Amino acid sequence: MGLDMYLKASRFLWSHGEDPERAKVGKIISELYPEVAALEVDEIHAEAAYWRKANAIHAWFVTNVQDDVDDCGYYDVEREQLQQLLDTVNKVLEDPTLAPDLLPTQRGFFFGGSDYDEWYMDNLKYTKERIELLLSNDTYKAWNFKYHSSW
Repeated sequence: MGLDMYLKASRFLWSHGEDPERAKVGKIISELYPEVAALEVDEIHAEAAYWRKANAIHAWFVTNVQDDVDDCGYYDVEREQLQQLLDTVNKVLEDPTLAPDLLPTQRGFFFGGSDYDEWYMDNLKYTKERIELLLSNDTYKAWNFKYHSSW
């Protein structure tokens, strides 16, 4: 048990007209899963990031994306919000003394430690790596993101 956190990515495949990408994706998936051949593949889902007990990152999403509602729901995350998180993470990585003010830890049932230690910093480095990938690559401009937690 514990705090599991996901940033999910999805991409809609247009059905209007002949979309070669949709046809190609549908063909590949139906080869792997024959039962899909009779269906229309219209969206792709992927895991963009996964954290375990990164309670400071979770607290940021609850405050900045979920309007302070911590209910394990699925919440749309805009690219601008990802940039804001990245900016905050970068500030703390540059000056760890800012951590309690900019990315404070959060206590909770099975939320992990609340120290500003190596585990905390490793979570920030991972977050930076994943968000930079999503924001710096034009390939991901057509993708939508959702945050979800489970505890």
